[in-house]
Amino acid sequence: MSLHHRYDFALLFDVKDGNPNGDPDAGNLPRLDAETGHGLVTDVSLKRKVRNFVGMVKACQPPFDIYVKEKGVLERLHREAYKAIGAEAELTEDAKDAKKKRKGSEDSVRRARDWMCQNYFDVRTFGAVMSTGVNCGQVRGPVQLTFARSVDPIVATEHSITRMAVATEAESEKQEGDNRTMGRKHTVPYGLYVAHGFVSSFLAKQTGFGEDDLELLWQSLENMFEHDRSAARGEMSTRGLYVFKHSSELGNAHAHSLFERIKVERRADVPRSFADYTVTVDEAGMPSQVSLVRRAG
Repeated sequence: MSLHHRYDFALLFDVKDGNPNGDPDAGNLPRLDAETGHGLVTDVSLKRKVRNFVGMVKACQPPFDIYVKEKGVLERLHREAYKAIGAEAELTEDAKDAKKKRKGSEDSVRRARDWMCQNYFDVRTFGAVMSTGVNCGQVRGPVQLTFARSVDPIVATEHSITRMAVATEAESEKQEGDNRTMGRKHTVPYGLYVAHGFVSSFLAKQTGFGEDDLELLWQSLENMFEHDRSAARGEMSTRGLYVFKHSSELGNAHAHSLFERIKVERRADVPRSFADYTVTVDEAGMPSQVSLVRRAG
């Protein structure tokens, strides 16, 4: 069933003694705004967790397979699309192109794109650029996420860790029997983050994103941290998912005016748990054509 409403949503999640999203260009330090000290989590990181959750509960089976997954070869999936639509014979190699870019006809690209949308949840949800190698076109997804930003500035703590072993014989000889490996770990003692998201019914119709997909998205955002545990990420939990449903496809209020109704206030000088915050929603005067659904929290 296709979508007939616009949705805007706010996702609140927290981390305790973990690194929610390390920056590989900064020694894996937690990402932060250099000017304000607020913590950041990229939209890519959040989408990865959604993909992992959907792949787990749906066993990566069509129509809920995952396009961008670990050790995936995207061009191989593009070829499968052409084979599925009966256009594999159209793939040709341009000898003048060093990268040998394969192009199908305009009609085949369109049909291959539609096939990818039908079979891959993340393509019809977030969109994808599938024009590299074997050309399956591009898709603009109906679901968009912002970076998550912490409510307060965070403090990144660095810890020295020791492994009572070495990786190679050479390391063992160099250390003369003291088989210890030193390392570093970065954590945030506590941080509460807020991300915003948007769902367009117009783009949903173009990709085939329907009501069942929307419900699966909400479930993913509610539960994705429960199945993403690791020592590096500490305790991460969804603390609130606030969904604003518009009565129309165009929308009945500006998204920023709805998000501003969610107030997160600190109750302690140094927050160390979710209980140190109060979350309220100002529903007075909210447009009658917009309804609020609290999915979590």
